[in-house]
Amino acid sequence: MRRREVITLLGGVAAAWSLAARAQQGERMRRIAIILPATADDARFQTFVGAFLQELQSSGWSIGRNVRIDTRWATANAAAIRRHAAELVALTPDVILAVGASTVAPLLQATRTVPIVFAVASDPVGNGFVDSLGRPGGNATGFMSFEYTMAGKWLELLKQIAPSVTRVAVLRDAGTPSGNALFGVVQAMLEATPGPHARAGRD
Repeated sequence: MRRREVITLLGGVAAAWSLAARAQQGERMRRIAIILPATADDARFQTFVGAFLQELQSSGWSIGRNVRIDTRWATANAAAIRRHAAELVALTPDVILAVGASTVAPLLQATRTVPIVFAVASDPVGNGFVDSLGRPGGNATGFMSFEYTMAGKWLELLKQIAPSVTRVAVLRDAGTPSGNALFGVVQAMLEATPGPHARAGRD
């Protein structure tokens, strides 16, 4: 996903949460927790956070007046992410903003009541973050990195570029739910149409 798209998603998350919160209760100090799988000097993630805070401000939320922000730069270390996730849940925030599947899973292990909004996550259904795309259920919701039918488009492009291809090999990580889902789309498309056959590989 491109940087501009992620920034747009973060802005949308901020606006959606702002409208929902204001509809539920009057003006009071809210608490938002943010967990990021990066270090504080990561320029890309700093841009994401900046976009989120800017959208909050434009929606009428002012840090110190009606909202408090607790941010954890959890790095990419799994143990550190779990520790920071537990710390944020203990603060009982009104909502937690998470970026990436590596932060959502530890949060859901720590709480099934605090609302969690993930800005970007691959295969939220396969990872067990939500029940379904149409009806997430539980306490988590958010945005997918991409839609799985894109895998079918990749195959279509391959057939257009090299129509004489008779065999397709797909490398995938069987331990990654999104990889399994993408490969499932490729297999279904091949079974439904005449042409090359797919052979699964594992990286």
